[in-house]
Amino acid sequence: MIPHKLVVDGRRVRYAMSDNVGAHGPEGPGSEPIWAVNLHGYFAGGGMYWRESSNLAEALGWRVLNPSLPGFAGSDPLPWERVTIGEIADVVGHLLDEVGAQRAVLLGHSMGGAVAVQFADAHPERVLGIVYRDGAATPGWKHRRGILVSLVAPVLPDMAGVADLLVAAVLDTPDLFIGRRLASTLRGLWPDARRNLRSMGRTLPVGSMLMAMDLRPEVERIVAGGIPILPVWGCFDRIVSPDTAREFAELTGIDIVWVPGGHSWMLPRPQGQVDVLRHLRRGRAFVSDVLARRTALLAADGADGADGAEQPRPVTAGGTTSSPIHLVR
Repeated sequence: MIPHKLVVDGRRVRYAMSDNVGAHGPEGPGSEPIWAVNLHGYFAGGGMYWRESSNLAEALGWRVLNPSLPGFAGSDPLPWERVTIGEIADVVGHLLDEVGAQRAVLLGHSMGGAVAVQFADAHPERVLGIVYRDGAATPGWKHRRGILVSLVAPVLPDMAGVADLLVAAVLDTPDLFIGRRLASTLRGLWPDARRNLRSMGRTLPVGSMLMAMDLRPEVERIVAGGIPILPVWGCFDRIVSPDTAREFAELTGIDIVWVPGGHSWMLPRPQGQVDVLRHLRRGRAFVSDVLARRTALLAADGADGADGAEQPRPVTAGGTTSSPIHLVR
């Protein structure tokens, strides 16, 4: 991954791009490669996902972009009055324009899942598919349950959910340190974590925005529009719980792919997403749907160039809606 910087409205956005400059699409050399944007979660940054994106680039031949969203990991924050999920998602469009990519697959983790949903709803013609990972676009994760909530709610009702969320984050942390390459994981996490700790105040407005956000209408529209979606969830996620996964599945009609790990399962297991896409039937079906959508959109582009009449046609998500739940081992 090669670091870069982009300036949007006078604000710096840090991002990295995979170094497979010779990548090309399935049409052969000279064709546009399949681009992917790896969107990070809250209080994270694009650098934490570099190992995963390098694996995606190497195994699938995609060109992968890792932005650090506004206010995180050294990217300049938005003004407080402009902190909305729409403003944050606009970074994706600017980034694609910067590298000359017409459209991309979006991998959205946690907050990044909400960013992916928002961008796909606003610009469906630029999205080939969404890998929605432990996402926060639907509100179920904010409805906290459990013993701590029961104990705190009678005394501090406004703080019970926040306290439970903080405890969940602490309990989820050990999963980051499980794996054969602990030192590599720590090296990947620390630079962005250090930047976020130094500028914690910048992220607080984003956290408040997330607590008030509900993108269920946007999710329904992108499903109706035929954008392929592959929802993937850590079995032991305590932050965006399995209840939220079930909420998303009921809303979309798409079964969840469950994988070992907690909320940030992809950070200590950077090969995990490649394994899902290459070795699981659901993952392979999603990649096929992405390629089919790409072909249809390219054909529509050609038709528009010829007579300016035909518009891009959505491609249904095919195998992503009816296959059973899988567990990656």
